[in-house]
Amino acid sequence: MNIPAESGPADQPQREAQAWLRRLTSGAATQRDLEGLRRWQAANPVHAQAFAEARRLWKALDPAIGQMMSEHPALLAAHRQASGPLARSPALPRRAFLGAAVGAAGAAGVALAVYPPLGLWPALGEWNADFRTATGEQRTVALSEGVDLVLNTQTSVQRRMRDGRTVGIALIEGETAVDLSAAGPGFSVTAGAGRVEAQAGRFEVRYLDGSACVSCVEGSVRVAHAMGTQLLQPRQQLVYDAGSIGAPEAIRDADASAWRTGVLVFRQTPLSRVIAEINRYRPGRVLLLARGLSERAVNGRFAIAALDTVLVQIQRSYDLRARALPGGVLLLS
Repeated sequence: MNIPAESGPADQPQREAQAWLRRLTSGAATQRDLEGLRRWQAANPVHAQAFAEARRLWKALDPAIGQMMSEHPALLAAHRQASGPLARSPALPRRAFLGAAVGAAGAAGVALAVYPPLGLWPALGEWNADFRTATGEQRTVALSEGVDLVLNTQTSVQRRMRDGRTVGIALIEGETAVDLSAAGPGFSVTAGAGRVEAQAGRFEVRYLDGSACVSCVEGSVRVAHAMGTQLLQPRQQLVYDAGSIGAPEAIRDADASAWRTGVLVFRQTPLSRVIAEINRYRPGRVLLLARGLSERAVNGRFAIAALDTVLVQIQRSYDLRARALPGGVLLLS
């Protein structure tokens, strides 16, 4: 397989990963291609991370691309300019779109930055992130003396400075744990419409799809919101979004920080939400086509390192048929 080499060194791994993904989803991939991909990934850790990111972004590409192009004429015009006079329909196969998107970026940079098509690349807000994790990656960051962060999968954060000192972070998206080893002047996490503050102890903040969940593990945590302020004590958590803030609720000791020990805990959780959570950790995409089961309650503790085994258990428990597609896509029907 030939990899295009017309890009600069900074984005070369991303372009090569996209080229590999286009080849593997072309319907003409061979065993030699798979072996070549494995050698390319093994040659450099950056290659493996770039390919994992490309597969995560691929998961969103479906017929909704056409709708998005219709909603944003600048994006459609960029595609037409990049693809030539025959590109007149907003409906575009995923494989073609992935290739066209790179060329279209130069023609409509502003539109594509503000409206990244279904997450094909990071949104404008994520470009300013100081730290990011890929799908399935967890990372510990010694942010400053006495302040450690643990970033969960698919997390982006930006450092907040004052007078040359780190005073907090903005959680752009994802989930982070904050460990304050000694009492200090205070540390804050801004996530969406809320601000989480603590001087010592341990707490966690999860921010996805406009909703935040704050959990206090040790010490005390203050959550400030336009709709009010709440104080969390150990083993308490609350949820807020743009228009409301909930009251503190108790959480089980075994559930607190479970993801940091490599475990996902579900208690009466709808199957659709379980699948969505698995998708945050697993490269590719699992699609639950049996919509009649989407609200079926799931209970269990699942190892993050064995999510494919968990999917087999789900398949057997609900008598689902599984179909594996290139790019890590798994259809459950």
